[in-house]
Amino acid sequence: MANNSSIEWTEATWNPVAGCSIVSSGCTNCYAMRMAARLERMGQEKYVNLTMHSGGKQKWNGRINLDWKAADLPRKWKKGRLIFVNSMSDLFHKDIPDEFIQTIFKTMTETPQHTYQLLTKRAERLLKMNEALTWSENIWMGVSVENRENTNRIEYLRSTGAKVKFLSLEPLIGPLEDLDLNNIDWVIAGGESGPGARAVDEDWIRVIRDTCQRSFVPFHFKQWGGTNKKASGRILDGRTWDELPRKAHDSGYGQSSL
Repeated sequence: MANNSSIEWTEATWNPVAGCSIVSSGCTNCYAMRMAARLERMGQEKYVNLTMHSGGKQKWNGRINLDWKAADLPRKWKKGRLIFVNSMSDLFHKDIPDEFIQTIFKTMTETPQHTYQLLTKRAERLLKMNEALTWSENIWMGVSVENRENTNRIEYLRSTGAKVKFLSLEPLIGPLEDLDLNNIDWVIAGGESGPGARAVDEDWIRVIRDTCQRSFVPFHFKQWGGTNKKASGRILDGRTWDELPRKAHDSGYGQSSL
């Protein structure tokens, strides 16, 4: 587990799974592919043989490594943290057994001092497993949506029993007008970063921000992105936007919203 995560909307990361595969255009420049290759070069066994070199860059090869030893790791952390689950994979990947997913959920439900943030692009499998999962208050479930072609993921999420449902509209590679935010508790938006990053239009972000404000949904703007995300920053119309779900305020995390 990594404490003091550099991801703006969390505090720590927990990776009981490593490896993934490309499912949509939002995966094209995934930072985790580059990171996995780097960790392999550093000799970290969990990340060995997860990527292949193709088209001038590292890409997922589809292999998945389950780290059963890491499945209980949050139990060792007594102080509550905001934890992003599987920043280096997708818990609902087709090759991850139901049993393993249920084990991860058991750990989360039995460590209420932490708040867990999960993201998936495999929203159809998420919904299929919904009845087999325990949705405790400390589990926030989100889906990644990068353009109009993938808004169906929101409908799958909306039908789950998650107590907090959120959207990660990142990397945003197309406009998302007329978003239906009914039963959505939080929205993150951001541009793509790193080598080959595709540009984000400022108005795409503003439309999302304005939709959130009209719908009274907390909004977090992560970054403009680009090849140097630090240089481009994360200021939108003169300020940062760091809102969190209302239940985060109840748990003592960050600033309240709206």
